[in-house]
Amino acid sequence: MKNYQKYTRNYFMPPESCIDWTRRDYVEKAPVWCSVDLRDGNQSLIVPMSLEEKLDFFNLLVKIGFKEIEIGFPAASETEYEFCRALIERDLIPDDVTIQVLTQSRPHIIERTFAALDGAKNAIVHLYNSTSVAQREQVFQKSKEEIIEIAVSGAKLLQEYSKRAGDPYRFEYSPESFTGTEMEFALEICNAVLDVWRPASDKKAIINLPVTVSLSMPHVYASQIEYMHKHLKYRDAVVLSQHPHNDRGCAIADTEMGMLAGAQRVEGTLFGNGERTGNVDIITLALNLYSQGVDPELNFENIPAITELYERVTRMPVYDRQPYSGALVFAAFSGSHQDAIAKGMKWREGHDCPHWTVPYLPIDPKDIGREYEGDVIRINSQSGKGGIGYLLEQRYGYRLPAKMREDFGYTVKSISDHQHKELTPSEVHHIFKDYYVNFFQPLDVTEVHFIQKNGIFVMVTAKIGDEVYEFTGTGNGRLDAVANALKNSLKLDFSLLTYEEHALERGTNSRAVAYVSISCGRDNKICWGSGVHDDIMAASVNALVSAINRAGLIQQRNA
Repeated sequence: MKNYQKYTRNYFMPPESCIDWTRRDYVEKAPVWCSVDLRDGNQSLIVPMSLEEKLDFFNLLVKIGFKEIEIGFPAASETEYEFCRALIERDLIPDDVTIQVLTQSRPHIIERTFAALDGAKNAIVHLYNSTSVAQREQVFQKSKEEIIEIAVSGAKLLQEYSKRAGDPYRFEYSPESFTGTEMEFALEICNAVLDVWRPASDKKAIINLPVTVSLSMPHVYASQIEYMHKHLKYRDAVVLSQHPHNDRGCAIADTEMGMLAGAQRVEGTLFGNGERTGNVDIITLALNLYSQGVDPELNFENIPAITELYERVTRMPVYDRQPYSGALVFAAFSGSHQDAIAKGMKWREGHDCPHWTVPYLPIDPKDIGREYEGDVIRINSQSGKGGIGYLLEQRYGYRLPAKMREDFGYTVKSISDHQHKELTPSEVHHIFKDYYVNFFQPLDVTEVHFIQKNGIFVMVTAKIGDEVYEFTGTGNGRLDAVANALKNSLKLDFSLLTYEEHALERGTNSRAVAYVSISCGRDNKICWGSGVHDDIMAASVNALVSAINRAGLIQQRNA
């Protein structure tokens, strides 16, 4: 590819080795979560949310369990300002929820920000200024000392305005473009801000280290976080926060490794909406914790409902392969995958399983509001007998014999292949009923009577087209007697191979279903049929007749 020489590494490693985080292999507890959907997420939308849409989204975030929610940049526009005022004046903020507002380190913007917060019970004022080499040189054209002065002067103004309001606010500082900043300078400017605020354990400050633009592999960011974690002043009175973006597709890894390195708080969005390639996806982070037995302290038990509201107010679709949330993330089309899932689910039914270990499913889809039949076992030309059989059993109650599952699987795959489409569970059910169940053309047995006499004697009334016949036969069982009556009277070449039956529903009035296979002709072709009836014997005869008709034996006899 041309022009690769124009690019280079723009990040800065810490001045010392910071790899203690590599000794930890998982995150042990949930971080403090802060949603920035209403600010960072909203500003990235083609059409920003209206006031009412933002209120709907805010209520969703509260319902999910967020205790810190960045609601906007009040000085940026009248809409942002009015949203903040609406939340406060309508008393829409629960007592245990803290709103957060963003401000640049500029006096008139800070003044406007505090005016928007008037009357708020719990609020975080989030101060930021850019610190990277590129921003200092190209945008601000200021020295390090001048950049520090911008941050410090803003920090002092936050203190002044807060004191005038009775000191109800907490403070947060972000060295924006942290990942493109020399680590020693990032530490220096953060400590300078902390020296102004002098946080205490009962009123902690937040130092937020954003991946404003992702510039490195995740382990580099983790080492940067660890360096700050080890060297920040007032460390016991500081909440170390992260705000990763996803330019390199590494936001999840950046955040998880950052938590291993000492970060205690995460700012992100639902589904990862945000500038450019987006922010870190809090749903994925939370459910990654959940999948390893850690309480994420957020409620994502109804992902479909969350997705519906999100798509409505943001006008952004959730990608089909979005981790945990996408329409296809639990879907198994492959026959081997479906078979493994079906067997895994059967295993759980027969064993006392304290933990979830079903193949191909990192978590139980039902825990987040998804369904096995519609979300997991998906049927197309790649599907296998295990998945198709599992779907029929779980949704419609049919427990097909193993060989019949294989036969039916080929039928379904052929139909899907020829139609070039996925088949819904309802369509699969209809295929089974149309091709296998109570298949009464051209042969239909309308009546049978049994007598116990040297085994079983049967009288059979049958129709072929418009002709009505009466046959008799004997056998060592009722179905065997019917099979012999039909075979001998109609000169049909088949042998009864398999018979299974069970109740199709629970309860005393449930219907019965039977499955029959026969071996036909010189080549011993196997053909299956199924019968459904209130009476088990009638269901068995129906299954036998269905197998005979599906094998084409009447047509062969007439030919």
